Amino acid sequence: MNSDAAVLTKKSFLDAPSRSRASADRQNNATCREISRFKRRKLLDHLKGHALSTAVFVTVFALWEIASRTGLVDPMFSSSPSAVVLTGIELISDGTLAKHVLASGKVYVLGVGSAIVLGVPIGVATGWFKWVNRAFSPLISAFYTMPRIALMPVFIIWFGLGTSAKVALVLLSAIFPLIVNMQVAMQNIDEEYKRVGIAYGATQWQLFRTIALPSSVPFLLTGLRLSMGRGMLGVIAAEIFGGAEGLGYLIQYAGATFQIDVVFVGVVVIAGFGVIVDRSLAYFATRVDSWKITSS
Repeated sequence: MNSDAAVLTKKSFLDAPSRSRASADRQNNATCREISRFKRRKLLDHLKGHALSTAVFVTVFALWEIASRTGLVDPMFSSSPSAVVLTGIELISDGTLAKHVLASGKVYVLGVGSAIVLGVPIGVATGWFKWVNRAFSPLISAFYTMPRIALMPVFIIWFGLGTSAKVALVLLSAIFPLIVNMQVAMQNIDEEYKRVGIAYGATQWQLFRTIALPSSVPFLLTGLRLSMGRGMLGVIAAEIFGGAEGLGYLIQYAGATFQIDVVFVGVVVIAGFGVIVDRSLAYFATRVDSWKITSS
């Protein structure tokens, strides 16, 4: 009797690891199934969102086309999607659109690039050093609220009608969202992190390099999204005001000569560029946020 009990006990002891492995396998399989369901739901929601936005665009353009063809609106003043597409193909074929896109792109890259190079360190300095903030904050606030297009005549007097005046306007349009966002980033660092760093003997440079800069990345991306949008507005305003080439000039000249198709081609190109840049930065921001949550 005792020997049978001992055999059963030994058998149970030997079977325990296999049972635990089986239980772990079941838990892993359940977790994998739950992850698969979550990914499918996320993909389905993503596809539904794209389908909804596509349906809205198609509906708007279809109604626009119908209204133009049936005479509900005057095609001379509103054009139609089909006419805009045909005009766009014509402008691409003869090289006109490429010439104006390259001219605007040059001004945009120079202006926004200069804004990033100058705006990020200025924002970091005004947020990290209190005396810099007290000295320059009123000046930054004044320029931030000022309509930059009002300075275009001054830039034309200073720099002439060439690229420099347009780059200056784009620079002023794009730099202040970066300055303000980086300033807020430096002023909103988690005090608990700073106290821990100080407790471990970290210097101000180490606190800045290991805590302040990494935590400022979401603010930087937000500033870039705003800055790039403002920069494009600055490009178009500068070219309308004092340009002889570029998308802004193309839109202004086409509007003055009632070429509504050309106006809409320019608007579509600008809107497409804005959507691509904004969605790219938004996607990168979500990746940064997910990294931040995972690492915390």
